[in-house]
Amino acid sequence: MTTRIAPLRPPYAPEIDAQLKKWMPPEAAFEPLALFRTLAVHNELFSRMRPLGAGILGHGRVPPRDREIVIHRTCARAGAEYEWGVHAVVQGPAVGLTTAQIDAAASGPADDPAWTAADSVLVRLADDLHDTGDISDLVWTRLAERYDDDQILELIIIAGWYRLLSTVINSARIELEPWARRFPAGAPQFGAEARS
Repeated sequence: MTTRIAPLRPPYAPEIDAQLKKWMPPEAAFEPLALFRTLAVHNELFSRMRPLGAGILGHGRVPPRDREIVIHRTCARAGAEYEWGVHAVVQGPAVGLTTAQIDAAASGPADDPAWTAADSVLVRLADDLHDTGDISDLVWTRLAERYDDDQILELIIIAGWYRLLSTVINSARIELEPWARRFPAGAPQFGAEARS
């Protein structure tokens, strides 16, 4: 695939450089992500998007592991190998997701043996939102047994935010980060038919 919107390249304008540093973790051992450099093409939207993204990753009310299950599944269902692969290397392992669970987010059913019953509800949440833009009564009931309303709202917003990022990634044809994971062999290529 050929990139449709070229990410910014250094040297960056001082205000863009400052923004990129805010988007990246201070200890990051790699250059600003191609996704961030693509978003920076529209510097005003770029600056407005950061607070929500940072809030989801750093100030959420949902346990980080639960957040990552929703992120991994949402990105996989949207066919965003780029974002799934970044989270599979950086955030997923950091919150305790196993390789089998990360792979199951991309290739398995909601009741994959890698998931606990509680995990499976989060996978079903991401699937419901992807498939219908709504949450089934059964999934809602199971979520309500475990989460408060503010946490359920946060889970919905997490899925929506990563669906938005997945849409940008896929539409702009952002090149995969060389160090990020690729979807596991045999994983369904959600959305791939539309990009071929």
